[in-house]
Amino acid sequence: MLEERGILYRYREYTREPLSAAEIRDVVDRLGLEPRELLRRRDAAYKELGLTGDEPPEVLIDRMAEHPTLLQRPIGLLRGKAVLGRPAERLLELL
Repeated sequence: MLEERGILYRYREYTREPLSAAEIRDVVDRLGLEPRELLRRRDAAYKELGLTGDEPPEVLIDRMAEHPTLLQRPIGLLRGKAVLGRPAERLLELL
């Protein structure tokens, strides 16, 4: 979608280059969401870790840093703003 519009971007492969806890905190702040709102509740790690989504924010952030598949995606970042790309067209809100 971005390529079709000639928009340059950098894709970060979340499994090879996962976000750190500090980066996740920054994303959560930019999005204005609670960490539990970014959890992928159907992810295998969610069940394996026994998460409920009611854990303290720092615990959830640490788990997302340790298990990057727990984090909703895609997330677009541009000039201090962030948007959760669900649906993907929302990424255009950054422009």
